[in-house]
Amino acid sequence: GFSSLCIDKAITYAFVDSVIRELSAITPGDYIHIGGDESHATEKKNYIQFIEKVQTIVNKYDKKMIGWADITAANLNNTSIAQYWNADKNAQKAVKQEMKVIMSPAKKAYLDMQYDSTSRIGFHWAAYIEVNSGYNWSLEKRVEGVGKEDILGIEAPLWTETVQTMDDIEYLVFPRLLGYAEIGWTSTEKRNWTDYKERLARFGKRFEAWDVDYYPSKLVDWEK
Repeated sequence: GFSSLCIDKAITYAFVDSVIRELSAITPGDYIHIGGDESHATEKKNYIQFIEKVQTIVNKYDKKMIGWADITAANLNNTSIAQYWNADKNAQKAVKQEMKVIMSPAKKAYLDMQYDSTSRIGFHWAAYIEVNSGYNWSLEKRVEGVGKEDILGIEAPLWTETVQTMDDIEYLVFPRLLGYAEIGWTSTEKRNWTDYKERLARFGKRFEAWDVDYYPSKLVDWEK
């Protein structure tokens, strides 16, 4: 958030075009994620100009643009996708522009958040996310005005500032990732924490057999 591209220079967009072209050539999927959040050093009008031009470049290479939901400050087409992480108003702006939304609420789905104050790594600027907190929320009820029909899916990001080893990754990812998978694949009315934690407990011996360095939450009666 301390620097900005030269928004009014043609060479800036020549550079961006080159990057997007190369990424598109090596990426078989339909999407290119451009980031776009926390651009504190860029004036809003310049930020909007930049996002709109980058969308044109992404579409030029037959890709759909994904960006953190901050991008909804710009005038976007409905092929672009907003990734919600903190501000409800940005997800709501996406819906008004008939865009789809990826749900990644920092307070519920950021895998770099600590489980509690005793967690050996991670942050808690958004929240402490124990296993039950990571599971007990609904995609379609998280943001008012953003319903099931507006949501493309869920992503649980893992930022790695505190991560140094694969064990660190496993500790932050497991067992919460299983809950996020269930949130994505199972309707809210069919999910229940009491039932889930009993099923999750069976993974204790699996994690140990696979030598996964998982977080043994005290909320779950793990099978060993």
